[in-house]
This record gives sequence, C-alpha cells and structure tokens, in this order.
Amino acid sequence: MRVIVVGGGIVGAVAAYRLAAEGAEVLVVDAGHDGQATAAGAGIVWPWPIGEPSLGTADFWWAAAAQYPILLNQLASDGEPEPGYARVGGITITDDESGLPEAATMIRAIQQRDSSVGEFEVLPTGEPARRFPVLRQDLAGLYVSGVGRVDGRVMRDSLLRAAERRGARQIRGEAKLVRALSRVTGVEIGGEVIGAHAVVVAAGAWTATLCQDIGVEVAVEPQRGQIAHLHLSGVDTSDWPVIRSMSDHYLLAFPGGKVVVGATRETGSGFGFRQTAGGVHKILSDALGVAPGLADATIEEIRIGFRPLSTSGRPEISSPADGLVIATGLGPSGLTLAPLTGTIAAELALGRQSSLASSETR
Repeated sequence: MRVIVVGGGIVGAVAAYRLAAEGAEVLVVDAGHDGQATAAGAGIVWPWPIGEPSLGTADFWWAAAAQYPILLNQLASDGEPEPGYARVGGITITDDESGLPEAATMIRAIQQRDSSVGEFEVLPTGEPARRFPVLRQDLAGLYVSGVGRVDGRVMRDSLLRAAERRGARQIRGEAKLVRALSRVTGVEIGGEVIGAHAVVVAAGAWTATLCQDIGVEVAVEPQRGQIAHLHLSGVDTSDWPVIRSMSDHYLLAFPGGKVVVGATRETGSGFGFRQTAGGVHKILSDALGVAPGLADATIEEIRIGFRPLSTSGRPEISSPADGLVIATGLGPSGLTLAPLTGTIAAELALGRQSSLASSETR
C-alpha cells in the first residue's frame, strides 16, 4: 500500500513513521514553506487536561498524554534514543498565592487518573526563582514534575530518520491533490502525478488551501506566533523547569544557556512571515515582567511560525473523501498533541477506525 504524506512537520512525521512501521510504502512531500509551526514552536509538553481544554475534549487530551511515552519508547527501540525530549517539570507562577490550593486540588485529581503526571508541590514565594533563577523573587507557584520540553526540529528529524530506515522516502516540492470523481488518487508535483492508495494532508496552516483546491473545506487558518530565543552566557540551564504564567506567556530553557520566551497569538495574520515591532515588544516585555534576570541576555533569534488554528474549536482529523485523510488544527498545542494526531491519521489512511480517535475524528 502506498501512502503519500503531505507535510513534513511533527504531525506528518509521526504519521509517516507509524505508516512505515506498518509496512506501507511511504512518501513524504514537504514544500519547505517559511513559518512551519514545528520548526518555530517553543517545545512545551504539558499533555494533561487542566480545567476545560481550549482545544477538543478532555478525553482527547488524556489519549494524547498516553501516546507520548509510547512514541518515545518506540523511537528508542528504532535507533533514536535522543529525540529532543526531556522531562524537566513545570511551574505555573503567580504573585497571588491564594489560588494555589485550588490548583493543587485539580492536579491531585489528574494525578490519581494518570501517575505520569508525577509529583506536585505548592511552592512558596521565592521558591520558583530558586529553580529558575532569572525569575522575580516575589513569585509563588505550583510545580508538576511530569511536564516535559521538546525540541520540535530534533523530534521531527528523529521520526523521519526512523521512518526512512523502514523504507519511507522524502522529497521537497509543492504538492497539489489529484482527485478523480469522489476519490483522491495521489498528488501532482512539478507536473508529475504520483499515485497513491491514500494521501494524508498534514500541512499545518497550509492544509486548508491544499484541500480547497479539490472542493474540501477545512476549518483552519494561520495564526502567527513570534517567539524569542535568548542566550545566557556561562549559565547552566539544562535542568531548569518549564515556566508558564496565569496568562498566555511562558519561558523554557534548553542546555547551553538557551531560554525561549513567547509567544504572540496573532489571529487573522495570514501568512505574513515577518517580525513586528509590537510582537517583539510584547514577548520581551512579558518575559522581563516575570524574569528580570533576562535583561542582559543576548537575543539570538526571533522565530516566526504559523500555527494551524482550528476555527471549529477542535482538531481537524478526518477522512472527508475516499483516499484522503486530514490531520491538522492543533493550534499552539501541536508538539503536545502530535503523537496522537499523527497516529490517528496513519490508522485512518490504512482504512482502520482508530480506537484513539474518540469524538475528534469525523
């Protein structure tokens, strides 16, 4: 069975790996657009539903939480023991400790359902700054040990290498879907038609345009995110936890003094691949507002990515036409939800009704 995966980001890479492991003949086609979300994403993996999920259902998030360790173990068995993931814990910070007991009660309920959440701890004022030394000293927080970080580029490349060892191939090019009557029969690249039994479109924010060309509507639009990568010279940041505030901004560290801060959520941005004065000001002012110790950090890079924002409030994972599978719409949660989404897409492409899909697949 031949399956073409359009899109070489994290969702497409998971789908390609799963399909190749099942013995399918897999071709991954990627256009190399500027602003791919996987390459720009910060890398927070906080997979358990806390409160009402902003995307999809709580069951979907629980299924995603279960998929992450499975995928990591399988990659290790397939010769990819270092896929860019580390469990470093996470702290939700606040300058008002009064809400922390209620938050701890929520985490306790989650922990009782899934032990991979790890340990949790209410941190008194000043303790978050001891663990993430650039933070303000007047902040308290709630620590959860099971939170992870992932370098999306490294994870994507690990998945694609593992898929290639199982026979998958990759090509660069702009794909157009080919449809004959009610069935998608392949793609056209540079005037050449390549046939397939199924096509998985996991092209992120570009998915809607690709599918619109054959009359299939996908409820996804690009949402620009600007993210700053900073460097602290001579500082060991390898085991610093993920930091998230009570609003939308976050900080996370990687080895080598790297600290990532962000991010803007620019709905209605279109595909304008550019930094904006307002966007850069926001991410830096948000970061310095909680972490003044970053004031002297070097700005190494401002990354720009287009999140595939679902306008329906749910992931877009479906088979709307014979031979076609769509897998996108994860918004800012792509690196957390991708292992599940790509796995569901692979099962649908193989003609199976996924046991993982629940109400998200339609």
